[in-house]
Amino acid sequence: MDYTYRIFWSEEDEAYIAEVEELEGCSAFGDTPEQALKEVQTAMQLWLEVAREKGDPIPQPRPRKIAVG
Repeated sequence: MDYTYRIFWSEEDEAYIAEVEELEGCSAFGDTPEQALKEVQTAMQLWLEVAREKGDPIPQPRPRKIAVG
């Protein structure tokens, strides 16, 4: 599934934070955007595994929007 990732620099944490927008609470951090993305992909797999084990609904990825302008 192609989920939406958001990666940003956190002054407070002094690290890059990556979040999976569709999966509440699914986030990770890293020293670089690439490391944060790698870490959040691992976190996402664990998030989905736990949700399946608990029988929780799995959110579908949001449709992608392309803006031109």
